[in-house]
Amino acid sequence: MEMRAFGRLIPMESARRRLLARLRPIARTEPVPVEAAFDRIAARTIRAPRPVPTFARATWDGYAVRPGDTRGATARRPVRLRLVGEVFAEQRFGGTVGPGEAVAIATGGAMPRGAGGVVIFEEVVRGAGTIDVPHPVRPGDRVAPPGDDFPKGARLVEAGRRLDPAAVGALAAAGIPTVPCYARPIVAVVPNGNELVPPGGAVRPGTIYESNNATLAGVITAFGGEPRLYAPVPDDPAAIERTLRAALRAADLVLATGGSSVGEHDLLPRVLPRLGRLLFHGIAVRPGKPTLAAATDRGLLLGLPGHPSSCLANSFWLVGPLLRRLARRPGPDWTDVAVPLGAGRLDPSPTMATVVPLALRNGRAYTTYHGSSSISSMAGAQGFAVLPPGGRPVRAGARVMGHWLPPPLGPAVADLGANG
Repeated sequence: MEMRAFGRLIPMESARRRLLARLRPIARTEPVPVEAAFDRIAARTIRAPRPVPTFARATWDGYAVRPGDTRGATARRPVRLRLVGEVFAEQRFGGTVGPGEAVAIATGGAMPRGAGGVVIFEEVVRGAGTIDVPHPVRPGDRVAPPGDDFPKGARLVEAGRRLDPAAVGALAAAGIPTVPCYARPIVAVVPNGNELVPPGGAVRPGTIYESNNATLAGVITAFGGEPRLYAPVPDDPAAIERTLRAALRAADLVLATGGSSVGEHDLLPRVLPRLGRLLFHGIAVRPGKPTLAAATDRGLLLGLPGHPSSCLANSFWLVGPLLRRLARRPGPDWTDVAVPLGAGRLDPSPTMATVVPLALRNGRAYTTYHGSSSISSMAGAQGFAVLPPGGRPVRAGARVMGHWLPPPLGPAVADLGANG
């Protein structure tokens, strides 16, 4: 069995900087129905084409009145007004409210001509075709004027903003049916290895089910990308190169999993230089050391370890920031909050940085890591800690700096705030 040695290992930060420096954020845009635009990234600034509301409307169920008619009204000496009609939210009153008159009106109804305020229905005494008003109604009481929500020309969405429910609601309220958004970047995942069997297939001694497709698909989706998953490719250089070339043509970023180390069947170090310029092979980190990357004329190609925990750990600190920038998603890649270690001990490596998956429970950090080949080592992980090489062990009770991933991968912001 032929083995090769790694070249010079580069630090974690250097690997991330090299990739980010060569990353081209997504430029494609597409119209998205406003009802489906939540969590998308606006591709341009959008202004209101009309004021909202376009007419003066009641903000309360009650009666539209002329404020001057209610001057001097008291509970002991109420002003009696004659009811001359009613207005529901979808209607307009056809006439004009004259002296001594009132119109019943529902919330959202267009204010009748002549009326200048609304008295709520609980405050009046209803008679046979009349109401008794027990206090003065001021001009504008319980009335939203035209443009009260936002005027024509108001900026509803800034280019590059992530669209939250309020933003898409404002766009819909302004009558905008579609929103120009940046396309979700397509991220191809290409696993390779003779031992890999897709879930649902038949395994035998020496073969395992392929799991990196599923885990990376979740990370890609959480960071705003669209995963394109390939079937496992056998350990054949020509087949791997052919599949990677096809993936580069179809995707904005390509992640190859497995075959990234220095063994006889680790073929990515041979194939990637034929596709582009090799940026590095080997990162001074555990787990995840056998990671390599190439810059091609069609984008970045990243080779990740096939061991499930190594692959997923690398996706947190390395792939996540790439996906966020590629997808033009604003905000930090993670939130740094130090919490006490709940149990056990974290031991750093003497020569490499150590990435430790963390889960937050009751204000304390816990890790379940027990090996790079076990996906269960990452079960429940919501973030990670990075232990510098040669540092001191972190014992239970000591505070550890957690890099907590954004939801849905990481904990709720409120939980972090309570424990920071």
